[in-house]
Amino acid sequence: MPSFPGVDFIDFDSQLNDEEKLVRQTARQFVDNEIIPIIEKHSREGTFPKHLIPLLGELGFFGANLHGYGCAGMSNVAYGLMTQELERGDSGLRSFVSVQGALVMYPIYSFGSDAQKEKWLPRLQSGNAVGCFGLTEPQFGSNPGGMLTRAVKKGGQYILNGEKMWITSGSLADVAVVWAKTEDEKIRGFLVEKGTPGFKTWDVHGKWSLRASVTSGLSFGDCAIPEENLLPGVTGLRGPLGCLNQARYGIGWGAVGAAMACYDTALQYAKTRKQFANKPIASHQLVQEKLAWMITEIVKGQLLALHVGRLKDKGKADASHISMLKMNNVAMALETARKSRDILGANGIVDDYCVMRHMNNLESVYTYEGTNDIHKLIIGEKITGISAFV
Repeated sequence: MPSFPGVDFIDFDSQLNDEEKLVRQTARQFVDNEIIPIIEKHSREGTFPKHLIPLLGELGFFGANLHGYGCAGMSNVAYGLMTQELERGDSGLRSFVSVQGALVMYPIYSFGSDAQKEKWLPRLQSGNAVGCFGLTEPQFGSNPGGMLTRAVKKGGQYILNGEKMWITSGSLADVAVVWAKTEDEKIRGFLVEKGTPGFKTWDVHGKWSLRASVTSGLSFGDCAIPEENLLPGVTGLRGPLGCLNQARYGIGWGAVGAAMACYDTALQYAKTRKQFANKPIASHQLVQEKLAWMITEIVKGQLLALHVGRLKDKGKADASHISMLKMNNVAMALETARKSRDILGANGIVDDYCVMRHMNNLESVYTYEGTNDIHKLIIGEKITGISAFV
């Protein structure tokens, strides 16, 4: 299979250094060789390609922008380019890598004890262990502060009760980073290990989106969590929201990859599909209008991602920048998928082409880890100084 050529209308590559290009090319080849040939089958059957986990670990893709503990220590821009390529393959694969690194390794790295870091980070980085992130609940998604999960101190342990929902990799996980309210109503993070009595998981079936991804529910019934499994370095919503910012950043890049895949599929199809006087449909004005819209929006998404990445590498990116990145680029990618489906006509709905799979996946990406509307409110608070959440 030939390597994906990329989508570069304005010499975007001139803004990248050699290391960033190498990371992108490594991820691109991995996607072309290992993901593209199998992903439609997994999506059709609703299964996750677990055999890829150790390969992703060997390439250094887990916790790639962290330092030490075997992590690659790459820049945030290089990390973003990696997630772009993974989501070009499938949103479910990028989600798995994002959760492992940004939502499990990052809180242990940032808020964990030395013992927690030594125990979990090397195993998670290599793919020898899998993690999940338990924040969302059946009753509380966009309002995590309303969570009902409780952790009550009892001697040298916490007794955990509650339920989490829509958890990527939940039933695969060896460790879950779970957020709960303690008796003083403060939100704390706990490492809940697989096999803990009272800890149960189940998978969500019947999904039309993210079918090549494991989505689970978690329940905790009088789970005794040792005090040493409490993340000591953070209290309050700052902890989980900080993790979500790490993941949202990767989503902003990943969405560009999904858009690239759809755009390139539509472009190649339009140049070969012939209608009306045996001319390729790419010669028609309305088709060119759609393609012109797509490439323009992809370019804008690339530049936004790059600039936020450069700010992040300088420690200057704040939550509103990342919200704008996620909000804009996912909406752009979803509309690109829809326009691409339109160009492909009836062929756009079958899995001979990637477009419908990406479009369905992006419907989930549009609302998870902060809905499109929530990100607008984050930006609105930044520019007005007034919160619309309360």
